[in-house]
Amino acid sequence: MTTPASGPPGSEPPAPVLLTEPAEGTPDVVADLDTLERAARRIAAGTGPIAVDTERASGYRYSQRAYLVQVRREGAGTFLIDPVAVDDRVEPLVEALGTDEWVLHAASQDLPCLADLGLHPAKLFDTELAGRLAGFERVALGTLVELLLGYHLEKGHGAADWSRRPLPVDWLNYAALDVELLVQLRDALEAELREQGKLEWALEEFEALRTAPPAPPRKEPWRRTSGIHSVRTQRGLAGIRALWEARDTLARERDIAPGRVLPDSAIIQAASVNPADESALLQLPVFKGRAQRRQVGTWMRALRAAAELPKSELPDPAPATDGPPPANRWADKDPEAAARLSAARTALGKIAEENRLPVENLLQPDLLRRTCWTPPADLDVEAVTETLHAGGARTWQTNLVAEAVATALRATAS
Repeated sequence: MTTPASGPPGSEPPAPVLLTEPAEGTPDVVADLDTLERAARRIAAGTGPIAVDTERASGYRYSQRAYLVQVRREGAGTFLIDPVAVDDRVEPLVEALGTDEWVLHAASQDLPCLADLGLHPAKLFDTELAGRLAGFERVALGTLVELLLGYHLEKGHGAADWSRRPLPVDWLNYAALDVELLVQLRDALEAELREQGKLEWALEEFEALRTAPPAPPRKEPWRRTSGIHSVRTQRGLAGIRALWEARDTLARERDIAPGRVLPDSAIIQAASVNPADESALLQLPVFKGRAQRRQVGTWMRALRAAAELPKSELPDPAPATDGPPPANRWADKDPEAAARLSAARTALGKIAEENRLPVENLLQPDLLRRTCWTPPADLDVEAVTETLHAGGARTWQTNLVAEAVATALRATAS
């Protein structure tokens, strides 16, 4: 691939080169085991880091599985692998991908569905995270490729229904382009991080991301229903919970995104109105549709079950959490803690600015809040460092912030 020409010093940078399809043409989809085995052998015979990406069907399917896996490696080319077509039997890829560095963009989005296929990186480089640590304000793949490599990627299908078959050619081009320049971008970001003295920070972050355990299931996930703050009664919350759980069961059984089964807005409205019967429920705007009319019995049974719950089984309007209260309440609940948090935020903001880092990458905001709400018994740097490490902070982070946090923890309310 030809590298975009650069102009003389001080001149305007050249316009980015538009890429609408891979340099080697649109790859065929790998959709049978024999072809997969041949692809795996070619990948294993290639050299250098391996660019990896996935496409899911979020917003269309309940499952967060990978419907396409993209792989590119120097000396091997690009491969678009359909795991559905091979019943997720991607064992040939395990060895081919398992011994060398993977390059992903926003790896936390892809690693879970790759792990579901039995695919785990031996080493990781995340170009989005690298961009954040390098101080770039915008870290989307297309933006970084344009800034650092001078190419404009043809985009537009990231939110598509990737469970569709067959996949259109323009979608395949989009998928292939997502890994076309990923290794070159990795090299450019590594050079930038090394020049800024941040490469070791990035490597520590990548390893923490690679080895992170799966996220635990959310407690009471129904409480994340959009608009739930408008419902203030326990009986109303019970209605939301019942409708959410009924919707989740249907969505899981049919592998349809929950919002396509019943929108959050409809759950909130039905729980707020608490209709007396199916006829009244069908008068609500969303429930007038054909799909909702077919399921009206399901929704009405959920609402009736919620209405009949004894008081002892109604959801708590303010459930207990294992963390501190919202920071905007600290001044009333614990003025000293509020002073500690204010001082710590100010100090970390300065450190982040000095090091061209987003403050949330300097130290997780939740960890900072927890530390300021319940500080260690000793407020020296060593004790604070131990507390931050126990909360998940990396060594490079504590080296930068432990002293400032220790000082902030000694702040008092005026």
